[in-house]
Amino acid sequence: MIQPAEIRDKVEGIKARVIEWRREIHRNPELGFEEEKTAALVAGVLEGLGLEVTRVAGTGVVGLLRGAKPGKTIALRADMDALPIEEESGVDFASGCPGVMHACGHDAHTAILLGTATVLTGLREQLSGQVKFIFQPSEERPPGGAEPMIAEGVMESPTVDTVVGLHVVPHLPAGFVGVKPGSVMAAADNFDLAILGKGGHGATPHLTVDPIVIAAEVVLALQAIPSRRVDPLEPIVITVGEIKGGQAPNIIPEKVYLRGTIRTLNQILRSKAPKLIEQTVKGITEAHGAAYELEYQPGYPVVINHEETVQLVREAASQVLGEDRVVVIPRPTMGGEDFAFFAQKAPGCFFFLGVARQGEVIYPWHHPKFNLDEEALPAGVAVFCQTVVDFLAG
Repeated sequence: MIQPAEIRDKVEGIKARVIEWRREIHRNPELGFEEEKTAALVAGVLEGLGLEVTRVAGTGVVGLLRGAKPGKTIALRADMDALPIEEESGVDFASGCPGVMHACGHDAHTAILLGTATVLTGLREQLSGQVKFIFQPSEERPPGGAEPMIAEGVMESPTVDTVVGLHVVPHLPAGFVGVKPGSVMAAADNFDLAILGKGGHGATPHLTVDPIVIAAEVVLALQAIPSRRVDPLEPIVITVGEIKGGQAPNIIPEKVYLRGTIRTLNQILRSKAPKLIEQTVKGITEAHGAAYELEYQPGYPVVINHEETVQLVREAASQVLGEDRVVVIPRPTMGGEDFAFFAQKAPGCFFFLGVARQGEVIYPWHHPKFNLDEEALPAGVAVFCQTVVDFLAG
């Protein structure tokens, strides 16, 4: 039986390589479905380990490790894409691609999974079953890369019995792990809205239908949906993140465009949200004599963790990190993740790895100064490895 101490020792032996993989990926960030260099790096490492490697969904990569004896199959997933953000972290391995940055930790996810593949390959003769290493493109850019990978059969041949993924979080201390059964991340949907008015001179607003004023009213009114039209015990977030309209201070434009996101944890409420938004927009635009065009875009479903798989990960983390470094997260986050699609195909667990840098300012995901403590990376590798060992031995 493979012992936690052996896993910790093997992880420590490849720590420097995991950090260098992370830095190389960080230097060369790529947006969703453009991860050519990252995929080539991943495939090269997996092939060098002697795994069965396939390319799916464009830039997706899957490595299959077959143990010495037959048994169950577990899948581990990491996402590879970066964000359209200009980096301001100041690290000496900062992005070399203007306007693109790993501001959400996917570089760390990929490096951790490469390290996991390396350690488990060395333990192949002691494993009964199979491990699938799923390197997914385009988590940040809906409709995402999970569904295309699933459509191309990554959860089959052999059939995946359980699936595990992780995400680094800047609000947990480096090397700590957070787990939660049930709903852990929200459904994430988007909308595009055009307010159609009547343009004219800024000095004669009474001769126009001002879409800027109407848009301002719509933005504020949408916030009344969570506060006045939804049960206050049911979480919902409606955020307008983009507004475009106008080109001069003295011209009232014809149109204003708004884009936003809706986050929910309840499928019934999620299904009601489009109607609530349209009712609000329709009422305001009609009152002002304007028109609108609304496109609602369903995105990722709620990430629901399977209780037994969460317990598997929790016990594995406790073995390799210590019980004091494993915390149960009391509430879900309203962030979205297309790991949800994998967890719909097999019992899954999506857990969190703390990466807060002690004594430094903590910047959130998607911030141009986002950074992480690389000392946390071996903890992610160790938890993945112990989870696999325990699952295949069970």
